[in-house]
Amino acid sequence: MRIKTFILGTSAVVATLFFTGAYWSLERVFDGVVRANAARTSEAATRITFGAMYQLMSQGWSRSQADAFLRGTAEAGQDGLQVQIYRSQVVIDLYKEIEQPPLDDELRQVFATGQPLRRDNDVYARHIYPLVAEARCLGCHTNAGIGSVLGAVEVRQDYAGLLADARRQLWFAFVLLLPLAGLLAAAAVWWVGRRIERAVQALQSDFEQVNAVSDLKALSLREHDLGFVELRSIDRALRDLLQKLRGIVVDKEILTFEIGLLEKFVITSDVVRDWREYVGRLLMDINTILPAHTLFSIFKIDDELFDLEVFWHGPVSAATRVKMEHFIRQELNRLSSMPEVGACNIHHHIANPAGRPIELSDDEVAVRVKSFFVDKPKIGGIVGIGVHAGVLEDETRYLVVESVLSTLLNVVGSVKAIYKYTRDLEYYATRDPLTDLFNQRVFWELSSYEIGRAQRHGYSFGLLLIDLDNFKLINDNYGHTVGDTYLQRFARQVQGALRDGDILARYGGDEFVAVLPEAGSDAAVAVANRVRQAVDALEVLTPDGVRLRGTASIGLAVYPDHAENAKDLLLFADNMMYRAKAAGKDQIAVPSQEDVVEIFRDISQKSVMVLEAIDNRRIVPYFQPILDVASRRVVAYEVLSRIQLDGQIIRADEFVEIAEKMGVIHRLDMLVLEQALASLTAQGHTGEVFVNLSPRALVFSEFARDLRRIIAASGVDPSRIVFEITERDTVKNLSLLERFLNDLKADGFKLAIDDFGSGFSSFHYLRRFPIDYLKIEGDFIANMLHSDKDRTFVTSIRSLAREMGITVVAEYVESNQVLEELAQMEVHLAQGFYIGRPSPELLPVDWQPAE
Repeated sequence: MRIKTFILGTSAVVATLFFTGAYWSLERVFDGVVRANAARTSEAATRITFGAMYQLMSQGWSRSQADAFLRGTAEAGQDGLQVQIYRSQVVIDLYKEIEQPPLDDELRQVFATGQPLRRDNDVYARHIYPLVAEARCLGCHTNAGIGSVLGAVEVRQDYAGLLADARRQLWFAFVLLLPLAGLLAAAAVWWVGRRIERAVQALQSDFEQVNAVSDLKALSLREHDLGFVELRSIDRALRDLLQKLRGIVVDKEILTFEIGLLEKFVITSDVVRDWREYVGRLLMDINTILPAHTLFSIFKIDDELFDLEVFWHGPVSAATRVKMEHFIRQELNRLSSMPEVGACNIHHHIANPAGRPIELSDDEVAVRVKSFFVDKPKIGGIVGIGVHAGVLEDETRYLVVESVLSTLLNVVGSVKAIYKYTRDLEYYATRDPLTDLFNQRVFWELSSYEIGRAQRHGYSFGLLLIDLDNFKLINDNYGHTVGDTYLQRFARQVQGALRDGDILARYGGDEFVAVLPEAGSDAAVAVANRVRQAVDALEVLTPDGVRLRGTASIGLAVYPDHAENAKDLLLFADNMMYRAKAAGKDQIAVPSQEDVVEIFRDISQKSVMVLEAIDNRRIVPYFQPILDVASRRVVAYEVLSRIQLDGQIIRADEFVEIAEKMGVIHRLDMLVLEQALASLTAQGHTGEVFVNLSPRALVFSEFARDLRRIIAASGVDPSRIVFEITERDTVKNLSLLERFLNDLKADGFKLAIDDFGSGFSSFHYLRRFPIDYLKIEGDFIANMLHSDKDRTFVTSIRSLAREMGITVVAEYVESNQVLEELAQMEVHLAQGFYIGRPSPELLPVDWQPAE
């Protein structure tokens, strides 16, 4: 309903009520006036009549004369006036009875008392005056005495006619005034409605401009003249409400922005890999809700070394860069917990190279930068983050920026930390941390690649397996620190003796392997001789001044003369290396035709041995204990394979590869698992069981079926069995492995990655498979007390596992010092010769390692 219609309707109702009330009130007043006038008239007529009657009676008027007088008096008066004379009994007795109205109670009262009487009501006014005998009356009324009531004069005035006339006149007057009053009322209503309508339209126009919170904040708070005190109060209340809303309202765009930004805070592998691009995209997103030229983050690298990453929304001038760098340094120096900023590595990044150029003054940099710093470096070494935003006077957006910065501080820090851990792990996945040479995994990748290249181009290449002679004596007599130094110097010495393009890798321990591309037998022998001479010339000085010298035994193999795949080629070189050692060490074993025949005969014999061991169930399970570092209690065992042959125990590394090549690895795994579970149950073990699982066995369709059958028959709960995936093994079909492992996980089994960090597959496995345990490559554990790189690698893996909720197992724990260090690093489990060597018998339940 429109306000003018409402006012008009209300006014009509009010006017109707007003005129009705006025008419009723005036009618009452008129009625009272008419009655009062009639009463006064009747009273006056009564007195006049009464006086005249006394005078006429004293003059001796007859009855007929008196009646004529009374008629004249009534006719001279107003309508409704009646005059009547009554005789008392005294007069009737003397003069006889006349025709007169019968006496009522009021007349009898007057005759009895001799007192006048007056009665007024809504219909009439009545006055009765007694005619009392005086001395002069006794002459005619001889039977009366002084004071006797001779008669009475009654004057009666009826109101009905007078009131009807008065009301007709009043109604006629109201009918004449009503149109005029209506016009005046309509004019008043129009004027009032117009003023209110204009004020309301002004308010409506202001509020119609509000489509977002920004419009609300831009809305004018001017006062509107609504013309009435009450309406002005409403206007003031609305302005007060608007002011309060400005302080508490949140723009839908801001909420949508915050929600969208939080969704992008999910850390994925892509984010970690391209974290700088990720932060640049976040800056672009921030600019959708408020203009922000810059987003920067500061990382503490060392005591006085910082990394400053500055992300610009668009191209920026060199002067503006310098101003921003200066401001951030000042902010950082203000923190009491931070040392004076020394060296600072500054990196500038442009999120949108095609954006508007950025040029900022000193005041704009100082005033518009919102920064967030912490007293101590957070994860990833981050100590501060900030944004240069153009609109921070808005309290709500200011709070949003502050919230985003505090969240970004942790997110960017976490991304940077994971990026660093990942980068370190990727580096150590390809490099040996002690010698900085390629590791075993890279060797296998490169040797397989070299075989493919040699096949395509039709040439041969050489392979050298170099093993230090008596290196264990150096470690035992001079310590691991001296031994590590010797290995580092040895690696550089050998690398210097190789040709350009030759590839040197550390295979493990004191074994090194060199791939010699495009080299026949003669070229390989020439390189091997240079290597042996370089090793003979190596001299390492110990801290005690002792000069250490050593030698190396070298086995040589050539593709395709001695093997057609990488593993067979290395196996051939390994056999030749043992021949060099058997020949007195410090030798190069160059294979002859007889050597080739003999070595392949040995491989064939081992193949027969493996088949016979499986068929005759001569596979013996050995168990190596796994210790809970915190409680120092054995909580699990790893199952290892051994073959019993003629009273001797043959280790797994001597026959597993052959079993894989022969295609019987799944039979070997099933046999070991069946016997291990039976032995563990018989010896009362109730903890977890770690079982090595060869990914190559997955190609056999019956593998999964046999696996579930054996475990079900053993009665061992699947949650106690942990299957280890050997990270060194290459799996060509990751999808098949992933499906198989997910099925195992669904059945309740647990999964572990063995030799984590030894190859490229570590992170693929960790990202794709539901892993429960990480078993760190043993070389890193064995050397971490003497190598900062190895320690960094172990720390990185521990941090990564903690973030992912994965339990860490440290292998190659061979001393109490290493165990104590693992406890300080909060590594969960430990395994190695110091804990216990592999054995068919379990350790006592209350066993603990010696201090």
